[in-house]
Amino acid sequence: MRTNIVLDDELVEEAMKISGARTKRELIADALREYVKTRKRMNLMDLDGKVDFSENYDYKSLREEQ
Repeated sequence: MRTNIVLDDELVEEAMKISGARTKRELIADALREYVKTRKRMNLMDLDGKVDFSENYDYKSLREEQ
């Protein structure tokens, strides 16, 4: 999708230095992926206290069996 937007030049420069992105397109794509990942993680946190785990649940033993 092609979109024209006005971005804060200083913010873009700083983000490019931090991210290592070589182009603005790469920077925006990375930022959108990070945004989506963060939002999905936040949605999982909404389940806090709503899922009951067995007290003797041992995920480590399940990993060893595989």
